[in-house]
Amino acid sequence: MRGSNLDRVRRGNLATVLGLVHRGGALSRAEITRTTGLSRSTVAALIAELTDLGFVLESGPGATAKVGRPSPLVHPDPGCVAITVNPELDAVTVGVVSLGGKVRTRVRNEVGHPVTAAETVEIVVGDLADLAPELASSRVAGIGVAVPGLVREGDGVVRWAPHLGWREEPIAAALHRATGHAAFAANDASLGALAEHIFGAGVGVRDLVYLNGGASGIGGGVITGGAPLGGVGGYAGEFGRTRPGVRDPADRAVADGTLEDEVGRARLLALLGLDSADQVELSAALAASADRAVRAELARQARVLSVAVSNAVNVLDPEMVVLGGFLADVLRADPEGFTGLVRDQSVGPASEGVRIVPAALGADLLMIGAGQLALHRLLADPAAIRDRSGVNGPPAPDRGA
Repeated sequence: MRGSNLDRVRRGNLATVLGLVHRGGALSRAEITRTTGLSRSTVAALIAELTDLGFVLESGPGATAKVGRPSPLVHPDPGCVAITVNPELDAVTVGVVSLGGKVRTRVRNEVGHPVTAAETVEIVVGDLADLAPELASSRVAGIGVAVPGLVREGDGVVRWAPHLGWREEPIAAALHRATGHAAFAANDASLGALAEHIFGAGVGVRDLVYLNGGASGIGGGVITGGAPLGGVGGYAGEFGRTRPGVRDPADRAVADGTLEDEVGRARLLALLGLDSADQVELSAALAASADRAVRAELARQARVLSVAVSNAVNVLDPEMVVLGGFLADVLRADPEGFTGLVRDQSVGPASEGVRIVPAALGADLLMIGAGQLALHRLLADPAAIRDRSGVNGPPAPDRGA
């Protein structure tokens, strides 16, 4: 029994140290020792084991003003990666994200129609074949899929993705069968909230609301008390399907419209004269445009969006609201004006300290979130790799198929 308890402690300490390095980038042994409260010899042994497992690397000591021998730096091993997938109305984006939340590769596959789940799998398989030389020297922890829809947390079945037309699609199981890699799926905006909380604007923030605007509408995610709010089935955060009260009837674009009916990327693209654009291209075009119609539409969308954000502030009392995708562009058009609109419509004390900011991770956000999803088993128990054949382990049961 004693040996079993010691093994559990060791495995827990391995996860703690790997988590610190994953979130913090390059940390010295001394920083890890101070943060964990473990002895120097224990930390040295844990780092040696994580190095042997292929999850961290050590480099020469960093510069320090302190007296004594400098401490070596511990980095996430960039050779340990996750494959990420984000199916949208206009494109399927496939990425390679390494430990530490670094996007190594992004491939945008433009499509002229809403892709089926089967077509998404075909695209991923094709991209992985193209990426085979790059991945040959890497260890793949799994595949994470960021889906614009309701995804059942337990088995990665997409219950409903209205813009894609998916219902009861076992996308995680299908990708596992096609690639041999463990696969996981979750709502895209929930993963965006997680990414911003761990690596972006929300680092150190325990209560935040994230809203994401993409080609497939608007989604949301909530971090409360430092942990994701999932709900019973993992469906929490569907802000896009709510119906905000539009104060000025002239601002309403769709009778009885939902938030994503009223606040939409397609209208901005049309005014810019663009058929399609990724988020980087859209942000650049909006920032450069002096067209009055474009500025007026951004202002209209800001007024409607402010209602939804103020409702979230009133209900959830967050420290921060993060806007991603094209919603960040709506905010950037007039950040002070938007914040003022939210505060005017919020309960006074709840809105006093809330910060409303654009997502810090930009176009990488959903890739990083999906990567975190794929890496979660490894981060929770790094030592489990010794019990499995490779990072992925044996084939998972075909749940939901």
